[in-house]
Amino acid sequence: MAIKKVSIEDFLELAGKHPVLDVRSPGEYLHAHIPKAHSFPLFSDEERKVVGTEYKQVGRQEAIKIGLDYFGPKMREMVVKAEEIAQKSDSKTLLVHCWRGGMRSAAVAWLMDLYGFDVYLLEGGYKAFRKWVLTYFENNSLPMMVIGGYTGSGKTEILIELEKKGELIVDLEGIAGHRGSAFGNLGLPEQPGVEHVENSLAVYLRNISAQLLNSDKKWVWIEDESRRIGNINLPEAFHANLKSANFIFLKVPFEKRIDNILRIYGQFPEDRLEDSILRIRKRMGNDQNSIALFLLKEKNIRACFEILLTYYDRFYLKSSFQYERKSIEITPENFEAEEIAAYLISIKEKL
Repeated sequence: MAIKKVSIEDFLELAGKHPVLDVRSPGEYLHAHIPKAHSFPLFSDEERKVVGTEYKQVGRQEAIKIGLDYFGPKMREMVVKAEEIAQKSDSKTLLVHCWRGGMRSAAVAWLMDLYGFDVYLLEGGYKAFRKWVLTYFENNSLPMMVIGGYTGSGKTEILIELEKKGELIVDLEGIAGHRGSAFGNLGLPEQPGVEHVENSLAVYLRNISAQLLNSDKKWVWIEDESRRIGNINLPEAFHANLKSANFIFLKVPFEKRIDNILRIYGQFPEDRLEDSILRIRKRMGNDQNSIALFLLKEKNIRACFEILLTYYDRFYLKSSFQYERKSIEITPENFEAEEIAAYLISIKEKL
């Protein structure tokens, strides 16, 4: 079967069924990549540098010769690795891309085609994918029902329960790898960079939009978020969509929210909590921040978080209600996430 070049839309459609091989260098992949793509480098970072330097200083043909020196000894190993990836995916089709659809992806595609795989090449490579990502947010909007509420209301847990019950959701904190406060990175891996978060969000929204179109549902559920989550900013157009969507504000009692916060963060070491508290010292104010730190040192974790939650309540009130949107306030009878999710589903036709 001949190697086929496909557009980004066709490539993403195929990527839902078949493995993607990202043949860029490990450093390029680590910086950001197409979600679920396998790192399958033709060259190491150092080899890429050598080939690139030769290309600029001497010329294309000499660069190709050096590239072949690197490529030749790796051929068997790459075929074996591709077989393992294909077997895990139960597919005989491979999707291949490099930075801009040039020699690296062409070389790997040739080898995989020679061995017997069905091979698709992404026209324009990762560069074309990034162009698609950046225009996606500008050209697409999503019908949303935004779940709001003060810190500790259990909004993320409610989203998870809604998904379990068959609803469509967008978990922004899950995609961003951060819970969205000064404490939001505790217990989590290092947050991905902004480029990778944009990639993941665009592909997720594309897929969830298709599911929404093929269902009888009116919207997807999403948690209210500020534009900044940890170290990254959400795309401006997407965040504008979020802040114009219909909004449910959950009134969860202060004590219940303290319980939720303690359950999530109360088990972390004192020094990690101290670092997080110090991070908001300027915005919180020296006096209140010092009191929170004192209570932490005294092992009075609940009182410490009461101080912090009071600060976050003021912060949330200021940031969340500055947008013009249809808002509904709900006080659930039961404050467990599963029960709130069931309640929201039961009244969604009235929303």
